This record gives sequence, structure tokens and C-alpha cells, in this order.
Amino acid sequence: VERNDALAEQVHQMEKQIAEAGGGALPTEDGVLPQYQALWEKNQDLAGWLSIEGTAIDYPVMHTAQDEEYYLRRAFDRSNSVSGTPFLAAGCFTGCGNYIIYGHNMKDGSMFGSLISYKDAAFRAAHPIVQFDTLYASHSYEVVAAIETEIPAEGSDAFRYYDCIGTDPEQFAQYCTFIEQNRCYDTGITIQPGDRLLTLSTCAYHTANGRFLVVARQVD
Repeated sequence: VERNDALAEQVHQMEKQIAEAGGGALPTEDGVLPQYQALWEKNQDLAGWLSIEGTAIDYPVMHTAQDEEYYLRRAFDRSNSVSGTPFLAAGCFTGCGNYIIYGHNMKDGSMFGSLISYKDAAFRAAHPIVQFDTLYASHSYEVVAAIETEIPAEGSDAFRYYDCIGTDPEQFAQYCTFIEQNRCYDTGITIQPGDRLLTLSTCAYHTANGRFLVVARQVD
């Protein structure tokens, strides 16, 4: 965790410098936002940065299209790590309609341990915004739904949320229905076709193969 704290410190120091210089820092030659340039040069599996103000979530997000779970038990520097590093679903790409990010539900509340708090509507009201920056652009997302679900059994025709990266309109519509039918409480927000989504996924223990999702839609 210390290593992630150091990475976050590095990113936020750079953001502070940019703000003090009047903001609006231009991406570097390769299009990477300056606050992520140094990290990206260290490890080009870096796909972006995820943070939720007022929670422990302030982490790099990795992407390894050929080996989705590479960072499941690895730190940013690829060393072994029980808590791993949040990572994007293999099929995701910059600009896909639904970024799916996986992270461990750690007992100490690190990684995606604090996500479970979104079961409570009051927590969602206090933490409505999720920030997910790709390497190339910063975006804010508002939390639309918290969902307790599970990985369907082999051969079941239940909807598999983890297949929906938002590129197929029919599948996206099914995902919207899945969200409406399974959310823990009504946030008053309905997803529309064309919305860009962010789905945070972690293990949950309400059932065998349980998963807890926080779904948010891009607002800027």
C-alpha cells in the first residue's frame, strides 16, 4: 500500500504544480497527460488513474489485454502483491462505452474495500463522484447504481455484466435493464443510450461467487 501512496503523492504533486502554473497543461508529445507521464514511462501497462474523494481509492489502473488478470496479485512495479492493482477488463479500450475496472475487496479497506459502503444510499449521497482519468483525458462520473450480483453458473443464460464494454448497442440496452432491476436503491438517475459508463467490480460475500458493482456515468 505504501508503494501506491508514493505513486499517488507523485501524481498529486504534479497536479498541484500544473494548477499553480495556471492549469491547462498540455499533454506531452505522445498525448499522455503530464501528471501521468513519469508513471507511464516506468510502466506502459498504465491505463489511467482512479480516485474517489473521501475514500481510500486513489490508485493507478492497469491494462493487459493479453492477460487480463496480470495485476490481480501484482503491484504497479510488477512485484508480487496480495492486494494487486486495479485493472481494466481485457476488452476495454480508450473511448469504449463502459470501462470495467476490477479491484480486490481487501479486509483493511484498501483497494476496492471501501466500494461496499455504496450499499448505503447515504454513502452514495456523500460520495457521488468517481474520477477516472485515462492517460489522455480526465473525466468525472456520477454514481448511478450499487449492485449486489454474482458470476452466473457455467451454462446459465443469466446476463454477464463483465462482457459489456459498451460497444454493442443491444448488449448495452441489456446492461441498462440489468442495472435498473438489480440496484440496491434508486438514485433518480436513469442511464440513456449514448451515456459513457464506468463499472467498478469487486468480490462480495453475500453469496458464492458474489460480486459488488458500482456503476457511474460520465458527466464531464
